[in-house]
Amino acid sequence: MAKILLVEDNEMNRDMLSRRLRRKGHEVVVATDGAEGVDLSIRETPDLILMDMGLPVMDGWEATRTIKAAAKTQQIPIIALTAHAIAGDREKCLAAGCDDYDTKPVEFPRLLAKIESLLSSPSS
Repeated sequence: MAKILLVEDNEMNRDMLSRRLRRKGHEVVVATDGAEGVDLSIRETPDLILMDMGLPVMDGWEATRTIKAAAKTQQIPIIALTAHAIAGDREKCLAAGCDDYDTKPVEFPRLLAKIESLLSSPSS
């Protein structure tokens, strides 16, 4: 299965997502802020990143741009996770470098389908 970096500051969301992803057979690496997410993306080279956009230290927008700007990490697919499901948010996430977008509260089967789609695409 895949190594997934979960960048999420909310403990409940982190716990729920990491447990459910592990049950599906994925290895999960966890970061609690954007700066740690950037660091772990370089050190761990995950297969995919789930990026909360509203993070402390460095927000998800900046963390995504930083990851996508680095040669070592630019090919890692990133799914934005945000509670701000307002018009234009999806486009804003994609413009920052995210490969897909999902809203909170997370509907796990939908998110899992997006994860599987990105992991099976030829560019990942």
